[in-house]
Amino acid sequence: MNSQRYQKRRKKKNNLPVLFAGLLIAGLAFVLTINLLSDSPNTEEQKKDNAQVSKEEFIDRISPHAQELQSSYGVLPSIIIGQAILESNWGQSTLASKYNNLFGIKAYGDQKKVNLETKEYINEEWIVIQGDFRVYDTWEESMNDHTRLFVNGVTWNPRLYERVLLAKNYKEAAQALQDAGYATDPTYAEKVIHVIESYHLDKYDY
Repeated sequence: MNSQRYQKRRKKKNNLPVLFAGLLIAGLAFVLTINLLSDSPNTEEQKKDNAQVSKEEFIDRISPHAQELQSSYGVLPSIIIGQAILESNWGQSTLASKYNNLFGIKAYGDQKKVNLETKEYINEEWIVIQGDFRVYDTWEESMNDHTRLFVNGVTWNPRLYERVLLAKNYKEAAQALQDAGYATDPTYAEKVIHVIESYHLDKYDY
């Protein structure tokens, strides 16, 4: 009888390491799950990351999605990236780094928004005005909205940006943007072209 009890005790002790290992694995899985669920673009860490990217990192970050948008809708990646650089100062502007709005897209109605100062060229001079701007969860969402503007146009002219989509190269597209009144800056096309050529962004076009 004593021998049988001893064997049973030994079996129980041998099971303890297995039990502890199982608990350890379960605990690690739980921690990993929590980390994945909390890894959202709205976290403060993501906002800090947005504000700390280098020029090369900024281009590397948004160029794949820009190429996806060309594949689906036809807008040139060089134009998307070039405009994003100009409008957001390489993702460093408050609107881009905190609110994920790369293109200064305005907000209307019940859209999630933030009110910030902006400069516009009116009556041949630059003035500072207050504006309501869209708030996005990610830079990619902002890029999607930017492309939708080209595809859908505006309420009074759905074909306003048709020439941007049909442009054979970035120079034609940039000029089409300015002709359509995309920006109040009279040298907007020139600036977009300069950025594209300075950083060879046309290599992302196909």
